[in-house]
Amino acid sequence: MSALKDRLQADLTAAMRARDELRLATLRLTLTALKNAEVSGGEARDLDDEEVLAVVRRETKKRREAAEAYDAAARPELAARERAEGALLEGYLPAQLGDDELAAIVDAAVAESGASGPQQMGQVMKLVTPRVAGRADGGRVAAEVKRRLTSA
Repeated sequence: MSALKDRLQADLTAAMRARDELRLATLRLTLTALKNAEVSGGEARDLDDEEVLAVVRRETKKRREAAEAYDAAARPELAARERAEGALLEGYLPAQLGDDELAAIVDAAVAESGASGPQQMGQVMKLVTPRVAGRADGGRVAAEVKRRLTSA
């Protein structure tokens, strides 16, 4: 069993003891998503830490999108709940890259690929994506690459 999944289980138990309803509900939904990922496909299997992180990232993204939808529907109390759940899950993810760090990685990839315009964005993204692996949102990375290539 992965270390991250063990931590989620332990935190679920602690949330039960503390009667922390938000943490309890969030962790239950996340662990259910993990169980579903384990049994999807041909046969059941244990997920490694990278696969568990991918599920937690997906759950965090769902919370962010739900909060935006609730904001659009003028339901601020539900949006706040989704944001709180997302923030709780972000605590299990690796630290996100700062703007300066991301810009440095993008600049290095642009220099390495020799890209000179927006039409070569795919080449740069191919180099940047593995370097930021889970430490920056894909949309944020794409926006930085596009900004860098249009200003070049």
